[in-house]
Amino acid sequence: MAVGVTSNTCSTVSSISLVPQDQIRFRCTTDYSGNLIKRLYHADNLDVLNSLIKDERVCGKIDLIYIDPPYNTGGAFETREQKHAYNDNFTTEGYIKFMEVRLVLMHKLLSPSGSIYVHLDSNMVFHIKILMDSIFGEKNFRGMITRKKCKSKNFTRTTYGNISDYILFYTKSDSAKWNRPYEQWDDEKILKEYPFIEEGTGRRHKRVPCHAPGTRNGATGGPWRGMMPPEGKHWQYTPDKLDEMDAKGEIYWSSNGNPRRKVYLDQSKGIAVQDIWLDFLDVNNQNTHLTGYPTEKNIDMLKRIINSSSNPGDIVLDCFAGSGTTLVAAEELGRQWIGVDIGEEAIKIIQNRFVNGTKPLGDYVSQRKNKKDTILQSLFDGLDSDNGNGDSTLDNNITKCNIQYQMFEEL
Repeated sequence: MAVGVTSNTCSTVSSISLVPQDQIRFRCTTDYSGNLIKRLYHADNLDVLNSLIKDERVCGKIDLIYIDPPYNTGGAFETREQKHAYNDNFTTEGYIKFMEVRLVLMHKLLSPSGSIYVHLDSNMVFHIKILMDSIFGEKNFRGMITRKKCKSKNFTRTTYGNISDYILFYTKSDSAKWNRPYEQWDDEKILKEYPFIEEGTGRRHKRVPCHAPGTRNGATGGPWRGMMPPEGKHWQYTPDKLDEMDAKGEIYWSSNGNPRRKVYLDQSKGIAVQDIWLDFLDVNNQNTHLTGYPTEKNIDMLKRIINSSSNPGDIVLDCFAGSGTTLVAAEELGRQWIGVDIGEEAIKIIQNRFVNGTKPLGDYVSQRKNKKDTILQSLFDGLDSDNGNGDSTLDNNITKCNIQYQMFEEL
């Protein structure tokens, strides 16, 4: 998450570029062949979004957008190396306008089957919900995910501990891509949910009613084997289908003659994911690896979102790229991707992450700048960095991650 300050000029481009600022709009990375879209822009995201609208390869063809924008906390954030990451200080009116112009462009960039996830906290989520209803349409609101972001807090303030944030989920239309996510069964849940074992086959199963709420006309509302469905209910299947299931041994008859349908564990895809996510704490709240960016999100959470709302080869956009988690998750899952961030530290962290990965969590903060930092900075400048042995460490790193860094003039 990083702030992109609105600008209509090129002055937002970082000064580390060797190309004069009046000659470029932003800097971009792409894959080495140019056939796939894998771009990282260092610029104001409003400039980039406006430019992408003119890009025939992208406009109306982005399948998934995930953004973790500023939350309007009134604070300033630093990296683990105690370097400035971004400021997060708006008026409420200014924040809404900041988001509105960007969300309108994102709506245009989405494909007809596209989805957007906007990650916020309680401070602005309801303001942005109303805004997104007007841009994407109330009927295209799919839900609000509540995520546990950290471990329990011992607040001194007069309120409950704040351990959650929220993700607004919208689609462009009713034809959005959707791959329903499932969690795997564990032994405890299996024993609780599927307590019975079928004689002869050993198949574990549960037993559920053969009827469902609501009255129906026709066969499902009539008798089966001399029995009517309970009052106010109907059979889930026609009598012929129930006879077929019974012949296969898929109906259990209780001692008092009550039929129940067997549902087998081996036919289950897993536990359908609900809208409360407890397993994706921020990385700085876990014993894990991290990039050092202050608001880095859990990569497994991003993989769930990407898998659920896109397919391999689709284009994923994150225009508040921050630590690059969305881009790395998209890369690992075989998606094309576009990332944007105005922050110099964010871009350096993303570059480093693609080349070297993340770092173990620890308390020590090093202020030393080593030679690798210089090499990584030069990636975006299109420079060859000699390692002293006559060969280019930069070229080796590019080959390693199949990414070429180059300049793009204004489109």
